[in-house]
Amino acid sequence: MKFLPISLLILALAMATAIAYDPSPLQDICVAIKDPKSAVFVNGEFCKDPEEVTADDFVFTMFREPGNTANPLGSKVTPATVMEFPGLNTLGISAARIDFAPGGLNPPHTHPRGTEVLVVLEGTLLVGFVTSNQLNNTLFTKVLYKGDVFVFPIGLIHFQFNTGKTPALAFAGLSSQNPGVITIANSVFGAKPPISADVLTKAFQVDKKVIDYLQAQFWYDNN
Repeated sequence: MKFLPISLLILALAMATAIAYDPSPLQDICVAIKDPKSAVFVNGEFCKDPEEVTADDFVFTMFREPGNTANPLGSKVTPATVMEFPGLNTLGISAARIDFAPGGLNPPHTHPRGTEVLVVLEGTLLVGFVTSNQLNNTLFTKVLYKGDVFVFPIGLIHFQFNTGKTPALAFAGLSSQNPGVITIANSVFGAKPPISADVLTKAFQVDKKVIDYLQAQFWYDNN
């Protein structure tokens, strides 16, 4: 019996690894079910009959008007994901319009399934992202002006803050049809049901009264 050279075995294993892969998740959870008749989601959205598709399926008009920034954060995100714009299904991209009042903030948040590229159309924005624990939670921050572009790597906490005295406007492109958004304060202090105050008190190393106060607040969602 002849044996394959070790180099060929390594090559075969490498090719198998390259060919066999799992698709990236397109929603937060997708529990398997044995009866397909009871299924309500796939990893993505069900496709419209191509014979019924029209040009209107590939147009999104909600970016025409500015978002309402009269809220506690002074900002409004108008998303164009597959949920709002079905024509994006299977294309791996989405977008968002972000309006800022003077002093408006798009608070620290993450996109678990997408990298974000931001371009400033009007105003001045202080932006930044924080790396993972592995890289010592390093903050990368920059003041952006009209025409500037900044990228926020997938999954990292980031923010945008209007430091100017006039409204600001930015558009973002994201590398997923459903990138998801996790606003840090809302998720930690506004979880339903709430995270145990004992857990948060120890995690943040503050008095329980501080946690009780924060959990009692209304955490506005600007999306």
